[in-house]
Amino acid sequence: MQIHLISAFPNMFEGPLSESMMQRARDRGIVDIHIHDLRDFTDDKHRSVDDYPYGGGPGMILKPEPIFRCVEHIKEQLGETPARVILTSPTGEMFTQAKATELSKEAALIFICGHYKGTDERVRELVATDEISIGDYVLTGGELPAMVVVDAVVRLLPGVLGDMDSAAGDSFQGELLDHPHYTRPEDFRGHRVPDVLMSGHHEKIRQWREMKSHERTAAREKSGATFKSPPDKPVEN
Repeated sequence: MQIHLISAFPNMFEGPLSESMMQRARDRGIVDIHIHDLRDFTDDKHRSVDDYPYGGGPGMILKPEPIFRCVEHIKEQLGETPARVILTSPTGEMFTQAKATELSKEAALIFICGHYKGTDERVRELVATDEISIGDYVLTGGELPAMVVVDAVVRLLPGVLGDMDSAAGDSFQGELLDHPHYTRPEDFRGHRVPDVLMSGHHEKIRQWREMKSHERTAAREKSGATFKSPPDKPVEN
């Protein structure tokens, strides 16, 4: 997969994309990530990427020209490779695990990181194929949301995780949240690992994990959720 990130503040990506799983994915050639400085696509001596909004009001708006030029430049590099163009925006579709799975099947993704008060509407109408929000709150810019989406997508690519079952069993990958996990020591400050996990009885462990996933999902869900039936028989907890 090719991922292209367009930002007026490209240095924000250096740390998160150079550590842990993201760096391993890049080292293995599973994903090729390019960061584009939006200011490189301006045509004035001040390298301006924003301007005042028509109609007045507070804040500055990202201009369309440098964004159009940058996306067109990237598409020329991609050639025949199709790409989804994602605008990070608080007015966008709420990001979900289903959306991450959908995007993980693409050959190329282009992210336009919103900033300031907003982005010229013509970018959304004429350039973006998707508009994504990661939550109902305000951030300084779209760089952090882009990193969240990239992380969620890249970890689903074959070969990124050592054990694909660990991705398949993640919270939100299916209908239920993940069950609790424990590791050594068996007793930590008087809090013991549940006996069922120490039993070696695989079916009881499976039932316990399923039951805990249902309990956790029901506790977190506000309303209107549809759950699988819990195990018929109670298991040791």
